[in-house]
Formats: sequence, structure tokens, C-alpha cells
Amino acid sequence: MEHIGKIIDCTIRDGGLINNWDFSVEFVQDLYDGLSAAGVEYMEIGYKNSPKLLNATEPNPWRFLDDNFLKEILPEKKFTKLSALVDIGRVDPDDILPREQSPLDMIRVACYIREVDKGLELVQMFHDLGYETSLNIMALSSVPENQLIEAFKLVKESPVDVVYIVDSFGSLDPADVEHQVKKFKEMIPNKQLGIHTHNNMQLAFANTLTAMRNGVTFLDSSVYGMGRAAGNCNTELLVTHIQKPSYELKPVLGVIEKHMLEMRQKWEWGYIIPYMISGTINEHPRVAMAYRASEDRDQYVNFYDKVTSPEASLAPESN
Repeated sequence: MEHIGKIIDCTIRDGGLINNWDFSVEFVQDLYDGLSAAGVEYMEIGYKNSPKLLNATEPNPWRFLDDNFLKEILPEKKFTKLSALVDIGRVDPDDILPREQSPLDMIRVACYIREVDKGLELVQMFHDLGYETSLNIMALSSVPENQLIEAFKLVKESPVDVVYIVDSFGSLDPADVEHQVKKFKEMIPNKQLGIHTHNNMQLAFANTLTAMRNGVTFLDSSVYGMGRAAGNCNTELLVTHIQKPSYELKPVLGVIEKHMLEMRQKWEWGYIIPYMISGTINEHPRVAMAYRASEDRDQYVNFYDKVTSPEASLAPESN
């Protein structure tokens, strides 16, 4: 029997990276109802980062989730659990209520390999408050092996529930994913694993299935693939493909039809050539995103020359 996964839908959290979380309350409510009817286990409803730590002036409810606001818009929890993501150094511990007072069930911590110790401090705090937890280590495709080994010694001892293989740049293929999963299983046999893919090379779905077949439990996806740049594995593909009687495709199609066709006219995401190029060279999509926002957006040859020229590789690395 094939390993059965659990889906975490990241439409609001990851999709928000392309529209600055400009989602209506009605859309988020319809998405929650649709995912619940579809049997999707979790919905990541945004970031639990703290506005004061990011000098945020305008209200952005999905980027700075507030428990009271969540209770107001989702007065009745249904089948789908709620999760939120936090970034190292961007969350104030005083903003986190104990789980029994919050609509959130899971808090996930995103960090780079060099901050794993800080990430695990947050995990410990959320765990002690009663939440399910995950550690999502970003930009894995460029991490040296010895750094990974050191970090995983700490991870193994921590109370974190799930550890994520994150293909931040959409540069992994199924063989790479299989290799990563085997490595993670060897280093942290006591932890459940998760996978978060990006669709730069049209491999997000294939990579997610490969991870699942190799024993990964938590599968990140988004409806209509909506996520930063090339987007994520599609929720509608997972619910129709994974053989689980509780999954239902129709409610997800309903959300796409009612809301997302219009969104796709307004905001761009998905398999697009500059994102494909950044995936093939294992680079962060920020350069490609800036290019798509410029007047040269469709000059693919020019973009390719720009990012593959020897000077491009000397650019300073930044997050």
C-alpha cells in the first residue's frame, strides 16, 4: 500500500507572496469551506509574524494573523485544521496564545540552515503552548552536506513534529527528491517528513508524489497552484490522485471557478519561462520576478544571458 499523505493547502500563505495578501474575507471563507468539503487536512491561513517587528503600517490580516480576527471570520471550525507560518526574528512570543485559546492548530517555522538553532527555540515554545509544529528548512538545494548533518543533530533532539524538505527554487527533480528523503530519514528517523515544492520546471506534482511514495507524510500544495513565482503543487491534482476516500475534487473546482480564474487574470503565477530558467540554474526567483515586472518581461533570451553571464554569479547573496 502506498504511503498516504496529508495535505497542507498553502494558497493564502504562499499565494499571498504574489498579491501582497490581497485576499477578501469571502475568498478565505469559501476556500476554507471548500477545503473542508474536499477533505483537505490543513489550511495554512497566513503568516503569524508580528507587524511591529516588520515596521508594518497598513493592516494585512493574512500576513499578521490575529486570533480574534480568525475567530470572527471562521466562527465554526470544520474538518480542516488551521496552520500558520512564522519566520525567524519576525514573531513576538507575546503574540502567541496557548493552542486551546487559538483557532490555529499548527505553527510552522521557516528558517535557513544557519538559523536552525533559533528555529528550534521557536518550535520548543510553540510545542509547549500545545501546537503541532514543523521546521521548514529553506533553500536546501544549496546546503553543504556537513552543515546539514550538524543541523539535524539538533533537530533530532527537538520536539518538532514534522521536518520539511523545501524546494525553494524549484530546482529539484524526482531523483533529487528521493535522495533528500532518504537522507532525511537516515538523519532523523524519529520525525515525520514534509515536502514543499515549486513548479519552475513543471515538476512540483511529480516531486510531491515521489516524496509521498518514499514515506513523506505532509504534502504542501495550493489551489490552482497559486504561490510565489512558479507556484506550488496543485491541491486539485493531489485530491484527485491520492487514493483516499475522504478526498473530493468538486469543492476545489468550485473555488477555482468562483474566484481563481479572475485572480489569474490579475496576478501572474505558474510555469513561466524566466521562472523555468531560474529553476534550472538553482537560483532564487527574485531576479525573475523583478524581470516579469519590467517592460522586458518577455525577452527570454536577454534574461537567459543576464542570469548566466559570468558577472551574474558574482552578485552578493541575500535572503
